[in-house]
Amino acid sequence: MAVNFNTGFVFLMITMAAAAAAGFSVVAADSPKEIIVKTVKGQKLCDQGWECKGLSKYCCNQTISDFFQTYQFETLFENRNSPVSHAVGFWDYRSFITAAATYQPLGFGTTGGKTLQMKEVAAFLGHVGAKTSCGYGVATGGPLAWGLCYKKEMSPSQDYCDEYYKYDYPCAPGAQYYGRGAIPIYWNYNYGAIGEALKVDLLNHPEYIEQNATLAFQAAMWRWMTPAKKGQPSAHDAFVGNWKPTKNDTLAKRVPGFGTTMNILYSDSVCGQGDVDSMNVMISHYQHYLDLMGLNRDEAGPHEVLNCAEQVPFNPSYKSSS
Repeated sequence: MAVNFNTGFVFLMITMAAAAAAGFSVVAADSPKEIIVKTVKGQKLCDQGWECKGLSKYCCNQTISDFFQTYQFETLFENRNSPVSHAVGFWDYRSFITAAATYQPLGFGTTGGKTLQMKEVAAFLGHVGAKTSCGYGVATGGPLAWGLCYKKEMSPSQDYCDEYYKYDYPCAPGAQYYGRGAIPIYWNYNYGAIGEALKVDLLNHPEYIEQNATLAFQAAMWRWMTPAKKGQPSAHDAFVGNWKPTKNDTLAKRVPGFGTTMNILYSDSVCGQGDVDSMNVMISHYQHYLDLMGLNRDEAGPHEVLNCAEQVPFNPSYKSSS
């Protein structure tokens, strides 16, 4: 019996190795999903189905749903469906993970080991939570427990149409480009650029962002993964360490980490302004989410990595530059 068992076992191992080498699916008996593994030019590439589709080196790591599940999303955003929320029934885990499936093969939440992956998800959601919170000092659960309370700006002061971009991104009649989404989008040129990237006509229909939570998360993730200008890092690259600061970056006190993600996304509206509340609120959300996801907030790094108080903005506004 022992001989038969060993012979069968060896045959099974040879069969699985041959299948993997040929690019076929290799699934362990206790595996909940199918993982395709190929080696291309000496590099291991993987496909994990709908959540990390297409052969990518990042898909060989855990996917986001492996370490961040529905109950954790509910914990981070526990009050989003409370009666006083302004987006009841809109945001949910399914919309987040469906949106993330577009960017996981590119490294969103799949770069590095599990700790870095969890940190990136916490950092991204730290921005989201801070920007969509309706929490205040004495709110139930504290001010950090109210992320995803909003899906749009409630009382816009203008329609955010910039005629300077009338040839590239002309404002649609009657359209208003006020803040909408998980990391709010403002201005016609931003709706136009994001719409082009996502292949959705947001320039003529900016309201789509407040009607579809998956699209709202996708727009925020596109901003996280995409540099604002050529030659600059994306928030993703600055956070996971893909970006190597130049001498000018070092002189400008820009270093890889959470602080620089704020610089990339918000420039001088948050950064280079000293110890301002808008910056500290985002840092607090990031640290709080690390705690809730089971990572010590010390993983966020030292003060100079976390903040952008003294950083020179990447793209200062016209008012600041003048």
